[in-house]
Amino acid sequence: MLREKHNKKNPTQPNPVFPNWVYDRPALIGDFITSPVPAGDQAVTIGTMPLPSQEQFVVEDLLFVLVGVDGRDIAAQPVLGRQNRSFIVDATLDMSIKELVNRILPVASYYSTITRFIEEKSSFEYGQVNHALTAAMRTLMKEYLILVTQLEHLQRQGLLSLQKLWFYIQPTMRTMEILASIASSLDKGECMGGATLSLLHDRTFNYTGDSQAQELCLYLTKAASVPYFEILEKWIYRGIIKDPYSEFMVEEHELQKEKIQEDYNDKYWDQRYTIVQHRIPSFLQKMADKILSTGKYLNVVRECGRDVTCPDAKEVLYTLKERAYVEQIEKAYNYASKVLLDFLMDEKELVLRLRSIKHYFLMDKGDFFVHFMDLTEEELKKPVDDIVPPRLEALLELALRMSTANTDPFKDDLKIDLMPHDVITQLLRVLAIETKQEKAIINADPTDVALSGLEAFSFDYIVKWPLSLIINRKALTRYQMLFRHMFHCKHVERLLCNVWISNKDFKLYALPSAKWFAAAFALRQRMFNFVQNIQYYMMFEVMEPTWHIMENNLKTASNIDDVLCHHTSFLDNCLKDCMLTNPELLRIFSKLMSVCVMFTNCIQTFTQSMRLERLSQEQGLVDGPSTPREQVDETEKKRPNTKFLTEQVDGLQSDASIEATIGKFDSNFSMMLLDLLDKLSIYSTNDCEHSMISIIYRLDFNGFYTERLERMAVERSQKAAA
Repeated sequence: MLREKHNKKNPTQPNPVFPNWVYDRPALIGDFITSPVPAGDQAVTIGTMPLPSQEQFVVEDLLFVLVGVDGRDIAAQPVLGRQNRSFIVDATLDMSIKELVNRILPVASYYSTITRFIEEKSSFEYGQVNHALTAAMRTLMKEYLILVTQLEHLQRQGLLSLQKLWFYIQPTMRTMEILASIASSLDKGECMGGATLSLLHDRTFNYTGDSQAQELCLYLTKAASVPYFEILEKWIYRGIIKDPYSEFMVEEHELQKEKIQEDYNDKYWDQRYTIVQHRIPSFLQKMADKILSTGKYLNVVRECGRDVTCPDAKEVLYTLKERAYVEQIEKAYNYASKVLLDFLMDEKELVLRLRSIKHYFLMDKGDFFVHFMDLTEEELKKPVDDIVPPRLEALLELALRMSTANTDPFKDDLKIDLMPHDVITQLLRVLAIETKQEKAIINADPTDVALSGLEAFSFDYIVKWPLSLIINRKALTRYQMLFRHMFHCKHVERLLCNVWISNKDFKLYALPSAKWFAAAFALRQRMFNFVQNIQYYMMFEVMEPTWHIMENNLKTASNIDDVLCHHTSFLDNCLKDCMLTNPELLRIFSKLMSVCVMFTNCIQTFTQSMRLERLSQEQGLVDGPSTPREQVDETEKKRPNTKFLTEQVDGLQSDASIEATIGKFDSNFSMMLLDLLDKLSIYSTNDCEHSMISIIYRLDFNGFYTERLERMAVERSQKAAA
């Protein structure tokens, strides 16, 4: 069973197998060979002999039985399962002799148990720790056999009586009892590797009052721990696992480090090497996490092609004083932490990489984004299927060269990524990962509405090993979500700015209905104030302070796990405080942005139609008379403009009134903004998300919404009370 399990796990490295003749020859084992056929009829029963003769025959029988061979009047019974060996003594034997024989026979039983254990656990499948333990036991059994040989020599000289045999065997009896007890416990628990060492360590401590027994157990534990500590030394000093029998506490899994850049859920750092609890020796339990981390750190540096060897590498030896190997593990851990941290921070320039990502994903470089959005505005308005990615890449390159981002040494790692979903869908899919809704959201039918380039646009960043441990796909996806959220806000802000520019043109026209124009102007200003304040809050009250906290924490980080923790914490806090982890707030914010976009489209449509009408009037006045041929050409040129103008004017006239449309936009925007402020007030109070309160203060800076928010809170409390 063990062989099949090992071969299934390591198909390329099957366990060696003993030849069949080892199992076919029971005499090689050294234990009793029980046969159902009796050896032969005895001519004279032992009970009919005089006492001296009985004693002489019994001593000879006992010397045979003590080395696993059946005697003339003492025979071993077959063993059933894990039971101890029992013996049958001739019933006619004198009672006094029989009593003494029964006192000596447990030694033979212990010998049988130990021999069977040694023979079984010497098989390759049981691992190096059990091999080392059985080798130590075999050494002790050799001493035992020497004792029996010496007793046999005395017996041949006629100097060994039953009492003398009992006297000489007593010191060995305790040793054999302890060995048999350990063998039975290990056999019963099916122990291997760390489990074997744990049992031996516990036995050593349990014999604290018995110095000889403790010394024996200490000898066995030291011998058994040698191969385990050899694996441990290679792991904590070089980051290599050489564990052919799956005994070590750290288990290696076949994972590709390349996937860390592709798969959002890839857990390379957490799952490449894992701790197997039942393989941890009890005396290393407290140090297990540090042992895991030490090897992981060195392994990362080694996979980058650098040879690492701990300068404080010393042989780890088992001792009852744990402090000895605890100090060695601590030194190895400190060295590994420093090597990897220095490697990432100095040689791989982790902090500069993170700053580079901040420039683009968190919109650190303002002039770059102005250039980029000016260059790509027309391209990104197209449906995503019509966009040519190489053209976008070329425009990105141009924007990078024309702005202060040109000084960034890592700017060439920035890439364009056109996502298959808009930012809200992406966020909801990520929030559903590892939840019950995950399958439902993934299997949901895609929306029929084609995405525009603006909705699908995102940046991506090329990160190579080992920086991909920190800036993995999960971290990059979080950066992308923050970027897409702010990019959308920036896009809406530009649309509102364009409306403001267009509003200047309205002053050229004598508008009959100046009332709706004033309402539209005020609504545009409120929307503009909302978008700008949200952006200011996200960039200057969330991201910048959180970034500075992370940078300061990175300076004091002592190992790579601290760096991972600080970086993940930074991203999580940014997502949470930017309202991207709350589906309810996310949906309300999305609706508010949609209202802003629809409002700008409506106003731009009206402005464009008015401008075309004005241009057509001016064109008619300036041109004057012309030849018939020129009139025909001019009519042909104006026809598309006239058609477009007619469509736009008809569209506007089909509404009940432009004033009612503006009023509808105003009421929708106000209602959703109030809903957002109300929800923010609830979350900031109930969930102690105090950073979100500043949004309320910014958007309601003059108390314009305060009274209505208080009224909503009273109504909510009355409903709750009811």
